[in-house]
Amino acid sequence: MVDEHQASKTGGPPEPAATSVDSTELGAGSGGTMDVVDTIDSTLIPGWVPPELDTTRAHTARIYEYLLGGMHYFDVDREAAETALRHVPQAREILQENRAFLNRATRFLAASGITQFLDLGSGLPGTDNIGDTAREAHPQARIVFVDYDPMVAVHGRALVAAADPTHTAVVEADVRRPAEVLADPELRRVLDLKQPVAIVMNSLLHFIAPEEDPHAMVAEFLAAVPAGSALVVSHITDGGRPVQAEAAVRAWDQATSPMYMRSEKEIRDLFTGTEIIQPGIVPRPLWRPDGEVREDWQEIWGLVGVGIKR
Repeated sequence: MVDEHQASKTGGPPEPAATSVDSTELGAGSGGTMDVVDTIDSTLIPGWVPPELDTTRAHTARIYEYLLGGMHYFDVDREAAETALRHVPQAREILQENRAFLNRATRFLAASGITQFLDLGSGLPGTDNIGDTAREAHPQARIVFVDYDPMVAVHGRALVAAADPTHTAVVEADVRRPAEVLADPELRRVLDLKQPVAIVMNSLLHFIAPEEDPHAMVAEFLAAVPAGSALVVSHITDGGRPVQAEAAVRAWDQATSPMYMRSEKEIRDLFTGTEIIQPGIVPRPLWRPDGEVREDWQEIWGLVGVGIKR
């Protein structure tokens, strides 16, 4: 996700000196007090914290990690997530449906012949990430994950990129600066921007403020890839309950990335320059479902879509 104070970086954080991490600062899945040794292997140990990470403010990727049952979060992230759950009890299900949509969209695009994926604002790319899904169809699919959070970058490199370094990269960068992201040496090493690329903005754009012009940001990324490339977007909405949604949004006030609701028209306008494939801009459970659609799909707030660049 994005942070207004974070400059784009192409490398990982400096290697830490040995230090101790107090379990009271870590999420429930993160283990107890531990020594962190000066080696990349320490990033594989639950509870390892990049030394430059601000653990006093909640971060969207780690809030999502908590809601999805992951390990890498802090107390402040858990508290923000629980506040959101009090106002939107189905928040976990919304995120689960969001991941299911992303997997379906990735499978669809991979089956259509796209073998390169640029996951912007990726969050913590654990198991069942878009690389895993794309490689079910194309074992040598090329994937670049981009996020500004040092914890995402370091854990991503250790857990994902290390498994297939030739075809995977994790880039620490600010997605609001498309030119810097697109010029990153690691991105250029993995992706051939002369060939179609799926640009994935999954639960990203509702963290881009109106004054930061998300439409222009999307257009700049699309301009860098050829016709036949794809745009994948999922975006939160108020679900027709603006008062309840506003209360949930305030849970993000303590996080690094405030949340912004948008209308269906505003979300549709993000796809300018693409042909939106069927079924169009729809709630997550209605986008090419694998089976029977859940009866409470209207409770799964947000809209999604996939467009192909003309």
